[in-house]
Amino acid sequence: MPSLFAGSVALAGLAVVMAGALGALTVTALTSPGAGGELWDDYLWRVLRFTLWQAGLSAVLSVGLAIPVARAIARRQVFPGRGLLLRLFALPLALPALVVVLGVVDVWGRHGWISVGLGALGVSDGMPNIYGLTGILLAHVFFNLPLAARLMIMHLERIPGESWRLSSQLGMKSGAIFRFIEWPVLRAGLPGIAGLIFMLCIASFTVVLTLGGGPAATTIEVAIYQALRFDFDPGRAVILALVQLGVTALLIAIGMRLTMPTVATPSLNRAVARPDCAGLGGRIGDGAVIASAAIFIILPLVALTVSALTAPFRKLLDEAIVWQAVLTSLSIGAAAAVLCIALAWSLLIAAHAAKRSNGKAWWHTGFVMACESGGSLILVMPPILLGAGWFVLLRGVGEGFALAPAVVVTINGLMALPYTLRILGPAHANAAGAHDRLCESLGMSGWNRWRLADWPVLRPAFGVAFAFAMALSLGDLGAVALFGSEDLTTLPLLILQRMGSYRTTDAAGLALMLAVFCLLLILAAERATAKPEGRR
Repeated sequence: MPSLFAGSVALAGLAVVMAGALGALTVTALTSPGAGGELWDDYLWRVLRFTLWQAGLSAVLSVGLAIPVARAIARRQVFPGRGLLLRLFALPLALPALVVVLGVVDVWGRHGWISVGLGALGVSDGMPNIYGLTGILLAHVFFNLPLAARLMIMHLERIPGESWRLSSQLGMKSGAIFRFIEWPVLRAGLPGIAGLIFMLCIASFTVVLTLGGGPAATTIEVAIYQALRFDFDPGRAVILALVQLGVTALLIAIGMRLTMPTVATPSLNRAVARPDCAGLGGRIGDGAVIASAAIFIILPLVALTVSALTAPFRKLLDEAIVWQAVLTSLSIGAAAAVLCIALAWSLLIAAHAAKRSNGKAWWHTGFVMACESGGSLILVMPPILLGAGWFVLLRGVGEGFALAPAVVVTINGLMALPYTLRILGPAHANAAGAHDRLCESLGMSGWNRWRLADWPVLRPAFGVAFAFAMALSLGDLGAVALFGSEDLTTLPLLILQRMGSYRTTDAAGLALMLAVFCLLLILAAERATAKPEGRR
């Protein structure tokens, strides 16, 4: 069947990319002189400790601060700007990390807005150094607090109305409501939310590279990059990469063990007002929490915009390297998005076709499992590991920079694959459930089914998936940081170079351009998914 063949090709491609990287790392580690002794190197253990420490702190701060924010928003179902605020909370996920870094520095840096404000009040030394653990935590909380809050709000909104009616009859106050109603619901989702944020911070590359501030604040991924690009020590890079792989796999296994099932409570789905919404003190407290979260997210974006408006855009647009970076970024982003969608769709239709064939053989079950979980393997091997493996492999055959564009496109496409599967998967399941029997009764299959039945329904999901995958690729710095050169310069790499040469105004202008590209993609996707007026 064509669907099974497409899925097999996709799985084979994933296996080649990952096995090639892992094989190159393993062989280099085994053949490098003294590689085994480096496992006990003080530098490696220091990097590993800081990697876990900053990820743990980031997860605790993000989740801890998100709980009151999620409670406040869930409790206030109606207030001016609620929908806009929830959309604002989705914005950090669409913004490139470099854009956020520049905004965080503009607000919290030594010469940032907060420092200037404290200086005006006579507090001259009130701000810690932004370059180091402080800056890393600020940037990670900016990214992950909104994510955690949105996920928690989804859990809280599933609380049945009967619970609120019962709490009202019992006269429960806000503290008792949190303890007996909200906390059990949040507790079931907290391991998954905290684990996701912890993994994202473990794999954080751009934030740590730009805000790390030296050897004392270096994570494994940044150490891999430094070992390959600056120290030219592939042996150390390989050991670091294998340690990163082992840590990531261990953490995913622990996260799966800690995940708690969500118990569905029977409900009549009737809307019932919460008993803790009417008090003036509660309204003031919720308003303060919501306003503080909104300001925390908005301020870096406003600061970056203000800084970028002073950039010499006329001079920047006259530079050939800027146009080269823009075209390279758009080309790589579009190609990576197409590759990502092709892989995701191949895996989805192959898994669906295999399930419908009702095969009982062990290989049939294994094929279905491989298709369903293959796209998530990139979470075990983050992009910097794939990049390091292929950097070592291609450097050994003398093709490192000749094949660099293809490698960057492939890694960027795989990086977006888990997210694309989560966008296309539910849409494909709904379309298949609605169309399978009808198309079978009409004898409609192949291209005719795709053109007449599936595509009109799936088009919005494909638009969102393409926009999200391309936005992720546009803002990625991991792969291109290893393979970038004068002939392969993207906007994130150019921004990093301008920051390194202390041309911060140019970097802010280029960051604004990059942010605009990403936001336009997301807005276009939202517009494509919106139903026209009068359409049902």
